Amino acid sequence: MTPYSQATIPLPQGDFEIYVFRDDSGKEHVAIKKNDLNQDPLVRIHSECFTGDVLHSLKCDCGSQLADALDQIVSAGSGLIVYLRQEGRGIGLGEKIKAYQLQEQGRDTVDANLDLGFKADERDYGIVKGIFDFFSIESIKLITNNPAKISSIEALGFKVSKRVTSHGEVNEKNKSYLQTKKTRMNHKLDDL
Repeated sequence: MTPYSQATIPLPQGDFEIYVFRDDSGKEHVAIKKNDLNQDPLVRIHSECFTGDVLHSLKCDCGSQLADALDQIVSAGSGLIVYLRQEGRGIGLGEKIKAYQLQEQGRDTVDANLDLGFKADERDYGIVKGIFDFFSIESIKLITNNPAKISSIEALGFKVSKRVTSHGEVNEKNKSYLQTKKTRMNHKLDDL
């Protein structure tokens, strides 16, 4: 897989290279690279979250996890963020907002997705293989709290040499959401 387009992008954390990849359906996914990647680079695979990444909603920790990953990569001197266009754990923005309505009525994030006829997590990491192959990546240190993400990346044939904690903001608005991620989805959230 080769990128559709690429350029330098200045971010508050410094200059990065941005690459846009298109999957078979035409959806565009992004890789943001800091400097040359070493043999075992620091990587964050981040699924799109309009409400958290763009609006900075306090309902989730997505935007703060993305910012933390950028900071960790800058501190390490190099690394990669793969930004996947699969909003709402793969159910899309409209369905995610329907899930929010159910959460307002007392359902947790898992049950809300199930009530809407989805799995708790519908994400597909298949596109990561082509992106990693482009960058000649075989092994990574993965910034995540989600053991299922580690399994998904290893199932694609890549080694996850280390799990690096992703530090997201904990507040009164997202505490029960994070507790659900910890207890029902096995996320490693020691800060709770």
